[in-house]
Amino acid sequence: MTELPLIGEAAAAPSAGSPDTSRLAGAKIGVITFPGTLDDRDAARAVRLAGATPVALWHADTSLGDVDAVVIPGGFSYGDYLRAGAIARFAPLMSRIIDAANSDAKLPVLGICNGFQILTESHLLPGSMIKNDHLKFMCRDQVLRVENNNTHWTSDYAAGQEITVPLKNQDGQYIADEKTLDALEAEGRVVFRYVGFNPNGSRRDIAGISNTAGNVVGLMPHPEHAVEVGYGPESLDGIGGSDTDGLGFFTSVLNKIVGDAK
Repeated sequence: MTELPLIGEAAAAPSAGSPDTSRLAGAKIGVITFPGTLDDRDAARAVRLAGATPVALWHADTSLGDVDAVVIPGGFSYGDYLRAGAIARFAPLMSRIIDAANSDAKLPVLGICNGFQILTESHLLPGSMIKNDHLKFMCRDQVLRVENNNTHWTSDYAAGQEITVPLKNQDGQYIADEKTLDALEAEGRVVFRYVGFNPNGSRRDIAGISNTAGNVVGLMPHPEHAVEVGYGPESLDGIGGSDTDGLGFFTSVLNKIVGDAK
């Protein structure tokens, strides 16, 4: 009997009307795995569906190889001991990611959920993540507004567009001092904001932010869970879009990579 592939290993079958992604096939997107990572296979599948090649990266690796971008996926790295993302920040591969993201090459880095927490612990993004204000785990489909579509990961969205993606966290409350929050607002670095409901008490309804250059983006909700027709969230109360609203993250960075390579 032929063994069925795991979801993260399955070949992506293009649906009717899907854009031609063959020109993106040469791009390589690294997906890092820590002990306790849960969503690395989902992120790899999203990369594949967008048209690129996912490359598995292990937290103890000392080289990024020749990847063109990196996704730090969700989960509970090191069991969230100490603080969510606090131990993962010291993994050997994170040192390489920090250097590459801050280099002249500006490696694109996306941190999702626990990945967002790791980015704040690594000081690639400002602020911090603490327990949800209601002190409960939250899992729901969440509407987001795209506040900044000029980052490496959001250029395929329209400014002000509302999308629906899944959210699942218990340490999802984004906090920062007022000076930092004011700077994020003034510099256009608030990339996503919660719409209709703030699920965790994050300051100013912030769901995701970027660094100054726009190559590093972190957000709490999970775009990699909204990349396939029939398997993502539908619009909520007429707000938001389709169940593939998350795919734009991955096509955005691929278009950026291809554009820079020309």
